[in-house]
Amino acid sequence: MLFTSTTQFAVLGLVLIAGWLFGLASHPGGRKWRTRYSTERDAHAAQVKDTEAKLSAARDRIAELEKENHRLASAQPVAAAPVVERASYRPVASSAARPAYPAGERRGWFDFGNRVTTHG
Repeated sequence: MLFTSTTQFAVLGLVLIAGWLFGLASHPGGRKWRTRYSTERDAHAAQVKDTEAKLSAARDRIAELEKENHRLASAQPVAAAPVVERASYRPVASSAARPAYPAGERRGWFDFGNRVTTHG
């Protein structure tokens, strides 16, 4: 057995208490951990509050859309206006269109040299 006498048990208790007191004396006091904990607690509370606000807004929007859907389902159909045909149709772009190159002349790559075309 390691400890057999009362003196050895007394020394063991004294060393245990001395170690405990030395640990308390050398501990920074937990200030750093308390500030980190309070910061994390505040961030969590803000996140929960934000999530609840978004969830409430989403529920309100769902209720609004369901009301609108019910209103549209029970509404009378709207008659479409008849399409009126124009008497004359003239394309707008035909008068402003012009060829990219003169007739009978077709330019080569990058406008270098003329290529003569046989058709068109």
